[in-house]
Amino acid sequence: MRDLLAFCVVSLLLLGIIMVQSAATNVNGDSGWQWNERGARHLVYAMVAVVTFIVVGKLDYRWMGRKFTSIWRNPVVWLLGVACFTCVIVLIPHVGIEVNGARRWLPLGFVQLQPSELAKWGMVLFLAYCLSHHVEEIQKFFSGFLVMLIPIGFLCLLVVIQDFGTAALIGACAMTMLLAGRVKGWHLMVVLPPALLMGFWFVHSEAYRWQRMTSFLDPWADPRGEGYHMVQSLLSFSTGGVFGRGLGNGIQKLGYLPEDTTDFIFAVICEELGLFGALLTVALYLGILYIAWQVIRGTRDPFGRMVVFGVGSMVGLQAMINIAVATVSVPTKGLSLPLVSAGGSGLVITCAALGLMYSVAKFGCVEEDEEDSTRSCEDAKVESLHASGRDANEARGARIV
Repeated sequence: MRDLLAFCVVSLLLLGIIMVQSAATNVNGDSGWQWNERGARHLVYAMVAVVTFIVVGKLDYRWMGRKFTSIWRNPVVWLLGVACFTCVIVLIPHVGIEVNGARRWLPLGFVQLQPSELAKWGMVLFLAYCLSHHVEEIQKFFSGFLVMLIPIGFLCLLVVIQDFGTAALIGACAMTMLLAGRVKGWHLMVVLPPALLMGFWFVHSEAYRWQRMTSFLDPWADPRGEGYHMVQSLLSFSTGGVFGRGLGNGIQKLGYLPEDTTDFIFAVICEELGLFGALLTVALYLGILYIAWQVIRGTRDPFGRMVVFGVGSMVGLQAMINIAVATVSVPTKGLSLPLVSAGGSGLVITCAALGLMYSVAKFGCVEEDEEDSTRSCEDAKVESLHASGRDANEARGARIV
């Protein structure tokens, strides 16, 4: 499973390197393949992301999941605190970097940090810790369940100010983790309606957000205005066909399709690589989800299981929403395609989260035998199957005798 996970992650990163370079290509009169600035920068980030995935994957995740005598010694709490702090300071004028009317980035020397990425994975680790170590407490509504949700709600409120799509993603992933953590159903029914009403208010309070919702119903009603993104994305799919135009031969990326290296990179994949490229991309994400499911089945540690479930849910939901936006199945959201879209801090942090999944697959599926030596879950399962076969053979032999 670990090798398959590494294969899927590296394959998506390689696909992203090629497609970001292709999408960022401009008309310059040279038909040869040349690296441009955007593609070269993404290549550097992808290399850092691979190193991050390997390093985090070799670390034992269990030090994060053990019970601490003091809350201030818990690294999960510190990560959530750092995420909240960065989400606050990014809103300060002249501190956060504003791009396209949204202040979502913090300058850190030669790189820019996107606090919403820290918020996503801070929420996953925080809920994983609470749902695995405070099972009895969260069964109480006021003293347990609400106390656990207060930091998550505060984090979503900070993110939604500048990035509604990421806030909705955090809320959706939190809901899936709460369902997997077996919280009481009536607890969720109490908090879900107010959360949906607040989300509706945030959408309706900003004119551009509401226009995106209404234009989704009929993109051709305003093809040069609010429906422009969706129309151009659909044209990418229609011109790509089954086999695509060929790598580097896309037309929509030449100034027609906005955000072609980030939000709508999937449309570029479909135009240049056709249906084959689309199915390959989806298959790689399904591979990550399949690995997450297998790791969850083979891990006995509750914290490790919730971490893998949260990481798989976050990556799967984000990929699903991005592809749905590109295919005009849902209203436009500002969410990138994980591991494929051009990015910096988000790419590295996502690979760190997937490295945690690799770590759980490596260290969470280990059990002690009679000689105090460790063996992997795969070996244990094989031995269990062999033992079952021997027992069945002995039983049949006894009946014959």
